[in-house]
Amino acid sequence: QVQLVESGGGLVQAGGSLRLSCAASGRTFSRDDMGWFRQAPGREREFVAGITWSGRITDYAESVKGRFTVSRDNAKNTVYLQMNSLKPEDTAVYSCAAVLGSNWRTGPYTYWGQGTQVTVSS
Repeated sequence: QVQLVESGGGLVQAGGSLRLSCAASGRTFSRDDMGWFRQAPGREREFVAGITWSGRITDYAESVKGRFTVSRDNAKNTVYLQMNSLKPEDTAVYSCAAVLGSNWRTGPYTYWGQGTQVTVSS
């Protein structure tokens, strides 16, 4: 069974940091482009960050640029999202997904994780 499992979420004060992980199992994702997304209550899911299978190209939403860093370790079949200088408006459920063709913002997406909650208090 192919799975993407996110971890690392939690409660943090504004200005703090968290590191999310997206661990894949069931098959290797070393040739998949991957994306991070978030969904806050009452809002649509939005793109946060994307990374190509090689890790050489990354992309970020304007709202997180300069604060978040996406990376991957293909040997561990894991993608990371380092989140610094967190703000209350970053509060959301964060999910990872495998995407075809570096089309992080539009898909199509082949696999999704269940998500991990990030709450930033003011």
